[in-house]
Amino acid sequence: MQIEAEIFTVNKRFPLTISRGTTAQTKNVWVRIVHDDIEGWGEASPFSVGSHPQSTELIKDSLEKITPGLKGFSPLQRQQIEGIFKKIQIPSAVKAALDMAMHDWLGKRVGLPLWQIWGLDRNAIVPTSVTIGINSPEGARTRTRDWLKFMDVRVLKVKLGSPDGVGADRKMLMAVREEAPTQDLYVDANGGWSLEDAIKMCSWLAELGVKYVEQPLPRGEEKNLAELKTRSPLPIFVDESCFTSSDIPQLANLVDGINIKLMKSGGLTEAMRMVHTARAWGLQVMFGCYSDSTLLNTATAQLAPLADYLDLDSHLNLIDDPFTGAFVQEGRVLPNNLPGLGVQRSAFAA
Repeated sequence: MQIEAEIFTVNKRFPLTISRGTTAQTKNVWVRIVHDDIEGWGEASPFSVGSHPQSTELIKDSLEKITPGLKGFSPLQRQQIEGIFKKIQIPSAVKAALDMAMHDWLGKRVGLPLWQIWGLDRNAIVPTSVTIGINSPEGARTRTRDWLKFMDVRVLKVKLGSPDGVGADRKMLMAVREEAPTQDLYVDANGGWSLEDAIKMCSWLAELGVKYVEQPLPRGEEKNLAELKTRSPLPIFVDESCFTSSDIPQLANLVDGINIKLMKSGGLTEAMRMVHTARAWGLQVMFGCYSDSTLLNTATAQLAPLADYLDLDSHLNLIDDPFTGAFVQEGRVLPNNLPGLGVQRSAFAA
């Protein structure tokens, strides 16, 4: 198979601030594999967790290094290719893009969308949350109103963990609740709280009807999750603390659920493993995103019927998304009926 990669830039309509910083623009990588005159597409987006960020440059360089060793394979040989990935340390984003492209190729080969190949029920997909980044109370009000005007919002995910402390977090969340009195609320601290603050905030958030709290403690402080879980009235989910299925057994007794992202997991193959592993340990499952375009979020949407919660809104905040694919209906991001991922170039494509 032939492999090609191209960098493309996406700009956010509204910059997103979390506890680790602000993002307004990203350079993602569009991966295409060609075999038997069929083209499969994948995407890698940069992200940073801990001390090893996966930058656009690292992703592109790693793709160029591994491409010669894959030319003799077919997209049907995913198990053998995965074996190569295990022997060669490459970024999880690179593995994800290639795995995604091979799945897209397979769907196009047989003429079916992936969700149908897997026998999933598209009607089982729950509404996606849309994200309110860290902001002033008035800024959070404005962003909430913008989302409510933009689409049929059923769920809001509010980013907390403000550098100004939990007092600022509380004021911001109250502003969001006042603007969206009927929508469900999720909270994501992105590791921005101490154990003491997390215990206090979880109790306060529960009184406001928040459904769950995601990554309350920083990655590396998982030992404190046990105490937090016993003292929190809310379910605790982890994101930055959980990359692949091998992380789940160590976390299973400390949390209530995991956030799966294709960039962390290394693709759809491992994401499916994570779902089954989490279920075997009695955990709930959510799917999330980074600064991903419609291409990447449509890939994740193929697995969406398996999730309890969804946070697939990054592409909805782009002003120049080069792809079309999954569509929004009643607050849900739904994959279409086209074969493979069901993604095409948009009017913004060069």
